[in-house]
Parts: sequence; C-alpha cells; structure tokens
Amino acid sequence: MTKKQKKNLYRIILAAVCYVLAALLPLEGLGRLAAYLVCYAIIGWDIVWKAVRNILHGQVFDENFLMTVATIGAMCLGEYSEGVAVMLFYQVGELFQSYAVSKSRRSIAGLMDIRPDYANVIRDGNVEQVDPEEVMVGETIVVKPGERIPLDGVILEGNTTLDTSALTGESMPREAGTGADVISGCINQSGSIRVTVSKEYGESTVARILDLVENSSSKKSKSENFITRFAKYYTPAVVIAAAVLAVLPPLILGGGFAMWIQRALTFLVISCPCALVISVPLSFFGGIGGASKCGVLVKGSNYLEALARTETVVFDKTGTLTKGSFAVTGIYPYENSGISREELLELAAYAENDSSHPISRSIKNAYGKSMDASRIGSVTEIAGRGVSVEVDGSTVLAGNEKLMKQSHIDFRPVEDTGTVVYVARDGAYIGALLIEDEVKEDSAQAIQSLKECGVKKTVMLTGDSRKVAKKVASQLGLDEVYAELLPADKVVRMESLMKKTGEKGKLAFVGDGINDAPVLARADIGIAMGGLGSDAAIEAADIVIMTDEPSKIATAIAISEKTLRIVHQNIVFALGVKAVVLLLGALGFASMWAAVFADVGVSVIAILNAIRALRVKEQQRQEEFVKVSTAM
Repeated sequence: MTKKQKKNLYRIILAAVCYVLAALLPLEGLGRLAAYLVCYAIIGWDIVWKAVRNILHGQVFDENFLMTVATIGAMCLGEYSEGVAVMLFYQVGELFQSYAVSKSRRSIAGLMDIRPDYANVIRDGNVEQVDPEEVMVGETIVVKPGERIPLDGVILEGNTTLDTSALTGESMPREAGTGADVISGCINQSGSIRVTVSKEYGESTVARILDLVENSSSKKSKSENFITRFAKYYTPAVVIAAAVLAVLPPLILGGGFAMWIQRALTFLVISCPCALVISVPLSFFGGIGGASKCGVLVKGSNYLEALARTETVVFDKTGTLTKGSFAVTGIYPYENSGISREELLELAAYAENDSSHPISRSIKNAYGKSMDASRIGSVTEIAGRGVSVEVDGSTVLAGNEKLMKQSHIDFRPVEDTGTVVYVARDGAYIGALLIEDEVKEDSAQAIQSLKECGVKKTVMLTGDSRKVAKKVASQLGLDEVYAELLPADKVVRMESLMKKTGEKGKLAFVGDGINDAPVLARADIGIAMGGLGSDAAIEAADIVIMTDEPSKIATAIAISEKTLRIVHQNIVFALGVKAVVLLLGALGFASMWAAVFADVGVSVIAILNAIRALRVKEQQRQEEFVKVSTAM
C-alpha cells in the first residue's frame, strides 16, 4: 500500500470504531447527533470538500456531489446511522478501488524500471558518470556487469550475456560479443563491455518504450468513450430524477415530504456510476499491463479493443515470418562472361556496399573482405528492383528479374528456390547469387494459433519472388500469398483485402522493415516486430512485438478478447443491478443499505473482475491459446 492508502485505511478504522461506539452508547438527542457528526467528519470531510470545490469550478454532477447530498440529507432526516454508514462503506470502496488501480499501475510500472539512471562515458581517457541524455552519438560508454545498458549501440569491445526480460518478457539471456547490436534497457549480466552509441537517448529503444506506455491511456477505446459520454448525461439525469421523486409525488398524492425525500436520497446513493467509470478503464489498463508482461506493447486501449475483432492478418515475409538472416547458398557465374565465382561475388559485394538490407549484408558477409571505397562511384537505388553502382569505372547492376528486364539485359533465370540477385556489368549479364532466408521457429505455430483464435484469413505480401513466396506460404499454411510487390503495391493490395473484410471486422498488418511503414499506418491495426524492426515501422505501428515472435500476435488477441469479455461483463452487471435497485428505491422497496450495495458493492465486484485482466500467462502451445480465448 502507498502512504496515502495506509492513511485512508487508518482513517476508516478510526471512523468504524467511533461508529460502533456511537451505536452502542446510550446517547439521545444532541449527544447522539454529536457522536455521529464526529464519525461523519472523520470519514467524509474530504468527499464534502471535493464536492464543494468542484461546484465552485463548475463541475457539479459527480459522485462526490451525489454522496454529499445523500448522506447529509439522511443526517438531516435523523437517519444518522445510515448517513455515516453510507459514507463509511463508500470510503471502503474508494480504498479498494485505489489499491486495484495501484496494482494495475505497478504492473506497467515494472517497465519503468528499464529507465537507466546513468551512463559511464569515456571522455579524454577518463570514465565519467553522466545522465544518459548528455551522451552524444558516436561516444563510447562502458557497461559493467549488473548495470543496465543506458543507450542503443554496438559492442566495440568485450563479450557478455544480456538480460532482455524487461523488454521482451523472455527469461533466457542473450549472448552478445564484439560487433553485436545492443539496446537500452537490457541488463549486462557478465563481462564488462564497451559500446559505441548509435542513437541519442531520446531516440533510444528505452525512451520509445517508455513513451508508448506513458501515452497508451490517451487513446481510449470505444467502450471507454461510451462510458465517458454516458456518465456526462447520466449523472445530471439521476439528480433531476431524484429531485422530481422528492417533490412531485407529495404534491400529487398528498401527504408529507419526509418519506419521498428519503427515497430520493436513497435513489441518489444507488445512482453513483463508480462501478462503470472506474472498472472499464481499469480493465483496459489491466489488459495493456498484462500484454506488456508478454513483451507486447499496445499503444492504446482502442487498439487492444480492435484486436478482438481481427478477421484478417497480413504478414510481410522477411524479418517477420522469416529470420531475416540471409546467407549466400549459391554462386552462378555466366559461362560466356569469363568471370570467376570470386570475381562475381566481389562485384556483387561492392554493388551492395551502401545498402543495409539483410540480403545486401549477406552478400557482404559472404565476401568477407574489407572493401576499398575509392573503387565505388555513383550509387542509384532502384526501388523494388535493386541498385546501379559504378565500380572501377564500370556500371554494375545488382537486383531481381525486374531490374534485368527493365534494363533490357538478356539473363539466365535461376530455377532454384530462394532469393536470386542477378548481376550485370556494362549492360551484359555476368551471373547470379542465390540467397536463402530461414523461417522462424514459431511462424507455423503462429498461423495455426491465429486460426484457432478466430482469424478467418492469413495473407503474406512480399517483394520477393513468387517461387520463394509460395514455398514459405506452403510451409506455414497461409491462405493467400502475393509476391513481387513494390511498397506502393503492398498498400494497394492491402486496401483490396480491407474491402473484403467484414463490416465490423478488422485487418491487422504485421511487418518490420522501413518499407512496411506506409502499410502499417494504413492498416486497421499495425503490428511491428520491435526487436529487430526499424524505427519507422515501430513509429507507424499501433502494437509492437518486442520479441520478434509472430506467435505473440495470437497471445495479444487472446488478451484482447479476455479484456473485452471483462468490460462487457462489468457494463451489463453494473447497469443491470443499478436499474433494478433504482426502480426498487423509487418505489420504496430499497433501503439505504440496499443503496450501499448498489453503489459500493457493485463497484468492488466490478473492480475485482477488472483486476483479472492483469492475470495473463503467456501461451506457447496451441492448446493454451485455445484455452485463453475461450476462458471467462
């Protein structure tokens, strides 16, 4: 408990003791009133003050106003015991609510532990401990065993194991050595390492994650917006209804006002919308917190709500369903060109020197030698096709079949399945390289789990060749595949798929590359692979999978469905109970104690139900996905 919660608990206990004494002591008249007034002052002064302060600020109709009017009205009618009891139980409910919200926030606050406190930067040969925001790109930092990596960068020296659990939810440490990329927020578990900083703090992984989490509550779901609008009109309506109930029946039916005022006050206590106003946002907050435990960052409850209605999931291939770790598996020099395998590989490596694409990196890795930049002249990237580069004064083309056809080069197609990079020099075909990418271990399980979760169609969009795309689609059991697409083609194809999606259904796109950003932004739900994904993709996405595992999408959908079930249960339960008890209160069949249950009791039950959204265990097997998606 927080200090404030403990203080309120002590206040409730003190007020409860005073209440019992006031009820047991043989007091009459002013003495009895004074005893209950002391209890009321202890337990209710803050509610009364909030009501007065809000009225002065123009915010009249809220739960503080309802409780103040109802309890003071009961005291004025001589119902001292009921007036104090209602306020006492209301404060018990508020304490419970505060604790529940704190518990939910602590779950997400676990992410806040990734914020680095300092960075050990090397300046003028000395190690200085500074704020991470003061470190510049290109500077070298030292990270000792047990310290948190403060900034993104590349290991310059040293080998270690990294604890990435705070970012990815994975408990297995990751090995990292010289040349490996490291991300901020991870804990260095073993050896001391030197890291060259590649991003300033504001652009680092840890800063982006914290920003996503801290701003997730600003994007409300339709259910939350409905509750906000509902409360805006509901509270004034019930106050007016209570006033009419207190005044109109005595005037029409005759008799005294006391009985009808009592009913009106009971009506006000019953009408407090606390259960809805608190439990619905708390449910979504819990769902977002539960997802974060599994390495899934949801940028807002609106996206969490939309996930439950996902009908179509569209995947990029490279780096999403496949590892993106390519390797050259075949070198095919054209026999009439007179070029050797080594020369072909060298020319291809020089042509791809300026590219950071995984395929380009695989060619450079296969070449394995340092390159002389002076041999490279102008570089022209041809979107969706390849590159044109001047090497040793010759024009070298390296790319796919489209590039060869566009350049009117007579080439020899490679029949082997894989990604083929064709190479031409000065307009003449000289050979090709075959590059293959491995499918991720959990990709097939991810597709199967999505179908078990109710996704109707799984689709892959890729710029790769049809042969490679069909091979991967067949391995994974995808419903549809579209290959050889340019970035703009992906958007057009996805919009076509969106038109085929049901009226209430949603389409989710999953990608990781910078060329996926337009598609991620256009989709109903954009999901980025955050571990290896590009900054642009993560920025454009609505949901980020920090572990790069496509199976986490089914986990996120299961969490979404569970959260929405809890939200709907709370709405139906709260409105149903309140409608019945409000009617009974208006007819005089519900006492002030029934009103306490309809307000505080319903709130406590709804909040207890909302807390269940936090209880998320990551599912790894198909059976567990099915269990979560069908559980209460």
